[in-house]
Amino acid sequence: MPEEDHRYLVAEEFTMPDLGAAGKGGTRVAVRPPVTLKATYYDTADRLLARAGVSLRHRKGESAAKAWTVHLPSSVAGVRHEHSRPATRPGVVPPVLLDLVTAYRRGADLAPAAVLRTVRTVHDVVNRDGTVLAEVADDVVTVLDGRKVAHRFREITLELRAGPPRLLDRLEDLLLTAGATASDFVPEHVRALTADGPLADPAVPPPAPLRRKARAGDVVTEAIRRDVARIVRHDPFARLRETLPGGDTPVHQMRVGTRRLRSDLQTFQALLVPSWTATLRAELSWLADALGGARDIEVLRARLRQTAARDPLVPLDAAAVERIDAELAARHEDALTALDEALHAPRYVALLDSLVEAARAPHLSPLASARAVEVLPGIVRRPWRRLAYGGGAAPAAGGLTLDLPDDEWHEVRKRAKRARYAADAAAPIVGADAVLLAKAIAKAQNVLGEHQDAAIAADAWLDIAKSDPDDHTLAVTAGRLFERERAAVTRSRNTFPAVWAAVMEEKNIAWLK
Repeated sequence: MPEEDHRYLVAEEFTMPDLGAAGKGGTRVAVRPPVTLKATYYDTADRLLARAGVSLRHRKGESAAKAWTVHLPSSVAGVRHEHSRPATRPGVVPPVLLDLVTAYRRGADLAPAAVLRTVRTVHDVVNRDGTVLAEVADDVVTVLDGRKVAHRFREITLELRAGPPRLLDRLEDLLLTAGATASDFVPEHVRALTADGPLADPAVPPPAPLRRKARAGDVVTEAIRRDVARIVRHDPFARLRETLPGGDTPVHQMRVGTRRLRSDLQTFQALLVPSWTATLRAELSWLADALGGARDIEVLRARLRQTAARDPLVPLDAAAVERIDAELAARHEDALTALDEALHAPRYVALLDSLVEAARAPHLSPLASARAVEVLPGIVRRPWRRLAYGGGAAPAAGGLTLDLPDDEWHEVRKRAKRARYAADAAAPIVGADAVLLAKAIAKAQNVLGEHQDAAIAADAWLDIAKSDPDDHTLAVTAGRLFERERAAVTRSRNTFPAVWAAVMEEKNIAWLK
């Protein structure tokens, strides 16, 4: 579960202010008896976990249910995702937690990296009813080297519980006035590990701003890093089968990262070594297939509810809808099991190694040394022209007509994705022109995506009905769902020409001519 900390460094002689003054009348402070905690942090020899903002800890002195804890990073500063398990065997990491750090350690052995003894005094800010509004933990941390004291520091952590957000601001003001120093979010074990010098950079370097004078290779490198980071960051949550904030799923995000990376490797193939690109794209295709099976069912289950509720004045048979959902749930479980097998396969760990290496040092061609501003328009022009003017089996986007098969509309959708991804990657160098084109294509892609989702769902509802031909209520319900989906296909086809005309406006495409 996510948790948000505000941290402050203080001198060892720091005196805690009257925290009760931060609340309204009746607010008081309850101080818990100090507890001594001993935490052992595990990491690889080259500190892959700490470098990525991940921690795996065994702690003595608090709840047995939280003896082992993994903290995973978040895209929000100061927010971590915590997952704990009780100890089963001394010194043995619970398998479920070991599994969560797969994408970060990639098969490397784990060993104790830092041992911290913490004397913790917790100050609870409570209201008249005794409800804890905020928790202020005062930690005196001793870093141990065997039996010797290697380092010591004092840190205060402020966490909001049931209080309003403004209470945090008032508590912070009290702490800062008393001499505390607001600290960047640096976990205690990282502070210990960096006492004698900084850690190496993360294995997957974070994306960096691109300058106007950047080389073409810089652009493709940053695109690869963004894609790989998306895959790695969502790997633990796909294993947990958690829903992300906002209702999205990690399977979806991993699939997006995988598809974008395959697309970027193809779009920017002139900047990369072909043999290296081909091998990586083939392995990514294997991962995309494993993710796709689970993601497709996620989409169908969400769409079933959406389509069934489309006309509340003419409701569908609720029991039949539940039967369809139960069938989808069974298929989803099978797909997730297949995905689990893929994520636990040696082939996947080998792919992770390849992805990390790709993010660190992609195999660039000689053209990558040219200035990006000179090279990118020509590179983006190719997927753009394939979208706008067709080629091969796929028609031009502007040539899509009501009588064309669903597959041909889907081919245009795939080309729209590639053209949009290319414009996205070029935007930091090209500027507003590329941003406008990417946004316009995204709108067209949304219409094409609705078309594809509706077409697939229509076939799925009939397929489920055929599994039990004697259930007439199921057949009628599936038929009505089918008709609603095909109506959605028609609406998308009627909407698309106007959306595509907006894409083709001169302001969006002049820079590609």
